[in-house]
Amino acid sequence: MHKATFLSAALTSLLLGACASTAPQSSTAAAVSVDVPTVAHPAGETPQWWYRDGAARAAGNGAMAGKAKNVILFLGDGMSLTTVAAARILEGQSHGSSGEENLLSWERFPATAFSKTYNTDSQTPDSAGTMTAITTGVKTHMGAIGVSAGTRSDCSDSLSKGLLTWLQLADSAGLATGIVSTARLTHATPAATYAHSPERNWENDTDLPEAAKAAGCVDIAQQLLSTSRYGRGPLVALGGGRGQFTTVNEEDPEYADKVGLRLDGRNLVAEWQAAHPQGAYVWNADQLKAAANAPALLGLFEPDHMQYEQDRPKDRGGEPSLAELTRAAIANLSKHQDGYVLMVEGARIDHANHSGNAARALGDTIAMSDAVKAAVEATSADDTLIIVTADHSHTLNFVGYPARGNPILGKVKDKGGEDGAGKLDLARDGLGLPYTTLSYANGPGYTGASNQQPAGPKKFPHGPSSFEPAVGRPDLTHVDTEHPDYMQEALVPAKAESHGGEDVGIWARGPGSKAVRGTMEQNTIYHLIVQATPRLRARLCELGTCDAQGVPVELPQPRQFERKAP
Repeated sequence: MHKATFLSAALTSLLLGACASTAPQSSTAAAVSVDVPTVAHPAGETPQWWYRDGAARAAGNGAMAGKAKNVILFLGDGMSLTTVAAARILEGQSHGSSGEENLLSWERFPATAFSKTYNTDSQTPDSAGTMTAITTGVKTHMGAIGVSAGTRSDCSDSLSKGLLTWLQLADSAGLATGIVSTARLTHATPAATYAHSPERNWENDTDLPEAAKAAGCVDIAQQLLSTSRYGRGPLVALGGGRGQFTTVNEEDPEYADKVGLRLDGRNLVAEWQAAHPQGAYVWNADQLKAAANAPALLGLFEPDHMQYEQDRPKDRGGEPSLAELTRAAIANLSKHQDGYVLMVEGARIDHANHSGNAARALGDTIAMSDAVKAAVEATSADDTLIIVTADHSHTLNFVGYPARGNPILGKVKDKGGEDGAGKLDLARDGLGLPYTTLSYANGPGYTGASNQQPAGPKKFPHGPSSFEPAVGRPDLTHVDTEHPDYMQEALVPAKAESHGGEDVGIWARGPGSKAVRGTMEQNTIYHLIVQATPRLRARLCELGTCDAQGVPVELPQPRQFERKAP
């Protein structure tokens, strides 16, 4: 009887074991617990506390189970959830549907979460502090690039506060690395992948105060080259910002009336070419295609930011789309058998929102959706983790009761408001005037007269320095609010519309993506990436930053990860 019971139990154990080996793991099966000390907020929030807290959340969500070979992070700058919803509808309507049922490419990903975006010193954040949180695992002050919280203008204070970014970590671990942005490569988001500065605006030597130079700070453009001390440096760097890398004595190749911005006599493009003799420097779409087989690629497609997608087809030099830049970057980086990490920014979503111009904000969001689709088609969910998120929100509003299929950039047409008791017609405000579905809480779309445009609807571009009070609202009955240059009305007058402070989305697919769920602090995204990528995790453990469970919990010191001198 005892023997039979034993055999029965053994068979049951074997069957259960077989089932366990073939059944997919639940999203919490690999959860790892990490203790985090309780601190007073915000006074007790140290860089080490932020790092450990983010590590604990990622490990608790199961990120350590990830087996990613490659990582691609897409960052929609200023891509609020309202921006996503409106772009989704606009894309659908551009294809002939009512639009609401449409999904942008990343909205089909299986994993979603919310990101809390505040900076250590600001309820509503900026792009520098938020991207630094994403790239280093540590929240920091508004304006900070790759350094922990301190005084924004104090170079000396920042020199001991440099943080290791996951791009630099990947470089140190032998992975290929790349950066793509439609902004200047020295702008906040791309800069936070490779640079260390307490002030985001120190982009070239003319921006850097003499006191900061004397204290030992260097401009951000220089740091793109010097980040190679961690390995090879970015093998792909594509974006705008030619002027940051060339001197005032050098004429721009695309615009005869423009020159570079540097006063130190250094042509950083030439320096990059000297460091990559087999690499290719390109500044237009044709050159990018011709450089497909180059082992390293630097592309600077505008003296300043790249064109909005709305305006890109008219670019005199022939500017590549964000999808084309993404394909080029993946084609280059995927040649490296040890894997790669890539950051792709849809930067000008933010700029258009700041300008109060929803058409361009939504157009660039759709362009980023095309880029994400290109990445999905060029990679496998078996080995490539793709994360899509935003750094912060904006004040774009989606209002009224527009009927299903109403043009998202148009005026609200409804059937009698929430009651829906009337016939389809223009909705009216309390003054009897029509209004648009989209509007901004603040910004240059304020309808009072400004020092640049008369009272009434504003036309893009419009960046005034003074306003007069509006008298009522303009009558939009005969105004084409769907024109790309129409600027949505703003409640509060401002030269530029502001960021918003609410949460933004995170969407993910691939190894480790099951850990993307819930509402999390923004710096947790870094920890999701490093924990889900074995080579990154191993590199951190190799230098003693991991606990007994193999979770990277100690703040890494950047100098430890630099190449050893031969």
